[in-house]
Amino acid sequence: MNRKPIWRVRAGRYLPGPLVFAIINLTPDSFYDGGRHTGLSAVLQYCRACAAAGVGVLDLGAESTRPGALPVRAEEEWLRLEPVLTAIAGLTGPDTAAGEPAPAVSVDTYHAGTARQALLAGADIINDISAFNFDPALKEVLLEHRPGYVLMHSSAPPRTMQVAPVYTDVVAEVKRFLETKMNELVRDGFPEEQILLDPGIGFGKTLAHNLELLRRLDCLAELGRPLLIGLSNKSLFGDLLGLQVTERARATQTAVAVLALQNVYAHRVHEALETMQTLELVEALRPERDVAEAASMRASAESQHAISDR
Repeated sequence: MNRKPIWRVRAGRYLPGPLVFAIINLTPDSFYDGGRHTGLSAVLQYCRACAAAGVGVLDLGAESTRPGALPVRAEEEWLRLEPVLTAIAGLTGPDTAAGEPAPAVSVDTYHAGTARQALLAGADIINDISAFNFDPALKEVLLEHRPGYVLMHSSAPPRTMQVAPVYTDVVAEVKRFLETKMNELVRDGFPEEQILLDPGIGFGKTLAHNLELLRRLDCLAELGRPLLIGLSNKSLFGDLLGLQVTERARATQTAVAVLALQNVYAHRVHEALETMQTLELVEALRPERDVAEAASMRASAESQHAISDR
């Protein structure tokens, strides 16, 4: 897979891959960890652990997007998000007090109003399952604030997305969708370097669709943007291996390792600390030429960032 594309977030900050998105669900009804992070002290404890481990992104979500989930009003979503965004302000940003890189903050939302409030509160990234289809006003927020943006494919809202999804060629159709939405955004003035593409594993797709996408990620990489893959503890492991939700952590880490060896840029996971260890092992076992290539690219990107800040 192409290693050349890099990803910048708000204010041009470069986040090097492989990158971990730590899922922090602030909802009582998420399929895997609903309720785990609803207490502010629990959220802060986990965020501190992620920051200490070098996790790149804290991905806050205040509306469940599991199959069949009912939508949450934007006002309720913001009530769940605001205290957390305020509380973690000292943990995030370009650097910690010690000068070390700190996590960027991502907000998982498709609501324009929530995205605007989150960005005004200091968020760096908007992670949007809808590619600004569910709330078209979101595009204007993106153009105004220019955060890092995760553009994901989803065929329908969560409530109905798993009702008999059909594709003639799932890879070609997902690729065409991502390309069309990305080109629309760039044409309107959004920086292409700030777009991360997500094929939406499990969003309006059967097991066969998901596996075909994962086998043919090179086709999606031809779009010239890095990829984020989110398959943490998802139903594909139940469908394929017969695992219950609480039994899928090992399969998730195995899949992350395989994807990392294919140079997938970002991994959205529930067990972020374990994933950091998985990626460290993968990097240690890479052929030397791949390690040298990655280091050269990282140095080049950081040099470009320094020049742009002068």
